[in-house]
Amino acid sequence: MSYKNLLVAKEDSIATITINRPTKLNALNKEIIQELHRAFHELEKDHETRVVILTGSGEKAFVAGADIAEFSEFSVEEAVQLAAQGQNILFNFVENLKTPVIAAVNGFALGGGLELAMACHFRIASDNAKMGLPEVSLGVIPGYGGTQRLPQLIGKGRAMEMILTANMVTAEDAYRMGLVNNVIPQAELIDYCNGIAKKIIKNSPTAIGAAIKSINANYTDGINGFETEIKSFSKCFGTEDFKEGTTAFLKKRKAVFTRK
Repeated sequence: MSYKNLLVAKEDSIATITINRPTKLNALNKEIIQELHRAFHELEKDHETRVVILTGSGEKAFVAGADIAEFSEFSVEEAVQLAAQGQNILFNFVENLKTPVIAAVNGFALGGGLELAMACHFRIASDNAKMGLPEVSLGVIPGYGGTQRLPQLIGKGRAMEMILTANMVTAEDAYRMGLVNNVIPQAELIDYCNGIAKKIIKNSPTAIGAAIKSINANYTDGINGFETEIKSFSKCFGTEDFKEGTTAFLKKRKAVFTRK
């Protein structure tokens, strides 16, 4: 499938999605959000794809924010649709994929860009990355899950400070806060993410999907994460991957998982 604003490459069960709008610092607009939804949906259906790496083109930005020109004249009703649709088709969608998504954060990740990175299952930052939610400086607040995911990742107090001051943080600050998992020289960022992805694809994709569901359940209102874990744990016992994994362990050979 071809895209206007994305580059999608696949190698060794690892897919890389690159947001390719460098003249606008890869800023999100409705078209890109729709394209990202399509790309993630197609890769989730492709059983050969075991991990997705999401990044931005160029050296300046992962995603420098949302395209303000696109919504600056929106009414209240249009803003409701903008936030609800975006969360539904992209941000919440990515968070709940069974296929792990790694955000390779190169350069600026601001506003909707940081919200997109936070929707991924974890984040690796380049050493020149800068992150922030500057929306209050525009008279608005984060609308793609930023007020919910940032406190989950770094705690309420630090999230309040970041959002209310609209300040950016450096990659090292983000690492100390727990916002990113590691900081890597920019030239090595994608290789490092590929290295993590290769470790992930050695494991059972059915178990990985169940683990993602169980972890996310703890942060979902009205859902008991422990009950979800018990159900997901027990379902694993009925999968071919469980039989293969335990048999391989007992026979001291490498497991060959089939996503069944």
